[in-house]
Amino acid sequence: MSEEKNLWEKIGEVAETLNTEARYEAAKQLYAGIGVDTDAAIEKLSNVTVSLHCWQGDDVRGFDTDPSKPLTGGIQTTGNYPGRARTPEELMADYEKVLSLCPGKKKLNLHASYAIFDEGGFVDRDKIEPKHFSKWVEFAKKNGIGLDFNPTFFSHPNMKNGLTLSSPDEKNRKFWIDHGKACVRIAEYFAKETGIPCVMNIWIGDGYKDIPADRKGPRERYKDSIEQIISEPHDPKQVKITVESKVFGIGVESYTAGSAEFTLLFAATHPGILPLMDNGHYHPTEMVSDKISSLLCYFDEIALHITRPVRWDSDHVVILDDETKEIAKEIVRNGDSLDRVNIALDYFDASINRISAWTVGFRSLQKALLMALCTPNKEFKKLQDTNQLTKLMAKQEELKVYPFGDVWEEYLLKNDAPSELSWYNEVEKYEKEVLSKRV
Repeated sequence: MSEEKNLWEKIGEVAETLNTEARYEAAKQLYAGIGVDTDAAIEKLSNVTVSLHCWQGDDVRGFDTDPSKPLTGGIQTTGNYPGRARTPEELMADYEKVLSLCPGKKKLNLHASYAIFDEGGFVDRDKIEPKHFSKWVEFAKKNGIGLDFNPTFFSHPNMKNGLTLSSPDEKNRKFWIDHGKACVRIAEYFAKETGIPCVMNIWIGDGYKDIPADRKGPRERYKDSIEQIISEPHDPKQVKITVESKVFGIGVESYTAGSAEFTLLFAATHPGILPLMDNGHYHPTEMVSDKISSLLCYFDEIALHITRPVRWDSDHVVILDDETKEIAKEIVRNGDSLDRVNIALDYFDASINRISAWTVGFRSLQKALLMALCTPNKEFKKLQDTNQLTKLMAKQEELKVYPFGDVWEEYLLKNDAPSELSWYNEVEKYEKEVLSKRV
């Protein structure tokens, strides 16, 4: 009976494969009718790198502070779903599981707080060295991925009065400057070891809860601090330093030193520094998708942290919503800027299965990018430029009901990733066998 069952299962698998192939061929012909080469779109997306953040797996806890203490500095996670990674080994195992569920090229995005202190014991953030991240380099090499990096300017006793690089306490500010410099050295180590450039992002949550008496002073100190950090010798082609803004944060509702204007102007006036936009770090009616084309007019490269804000910078799991699709469109159709935009994900949800959260976010962004690549962008642009706006609207709406799902399944097949219908079974199995045992 068992052999007979296995035979029918195999027959079913073959039938499903044949059905998938037939559906893709039909979809391919339909898209070809509007000038879209789906094979070329799949091939192009297969070579697009997306940086997947490590901090979804352990609720931004890291390994250099007491995990029983609350997060500080504008960082907050909600929920206590079972299975949070508690050690580097658990986090790496979880991350590898996600890699197996997601198609395409990846990088691992690390925060400095994920240093591993096996060699020589603990050191504070101003003294971290490449050796404290050697296991992450081994992990990256094992999985054939690059590494991105972030100094951690939050959740630390030296966040005096909620300030780091903008602090009026010069001794305290120096601690954080030294931390930033140490991170530049580590980022260069990552690039040299993996052979893949490392994006190093500078973001601080410094600010004030109520109306400040001095707005300029903190920003002058912040500017000086970043300038000292980027003076650390490095190859800008290998270490891509970015600066990220934020409109407000928890406890700093009235003022942040690193505003959008501040970071954008800093990047524009300091050669080799890239602007990084997080689409949760603006006013609710501001859309990063609308800003991408402006920045690409002036910068050779830019960087993105893609998240999902719900009423504020709440870092919900990325889904295939309108803004994610619009961001992808702007990356693809602006002169095909996939090689000019450094794409990373940034969210953390502790209320649901973390493996699923990682996977849903990554696959959703990949879907958005593939959708953008399966759009007749040149034809749509021509309709706009010739003022055929009625036809443009009609054609854009028509495209929404094209069989994109069949193209997506072909992309998954070509990249050895589980289908849309089967990947969650792997998550449930992993939860039962691994996550449920973390008590």
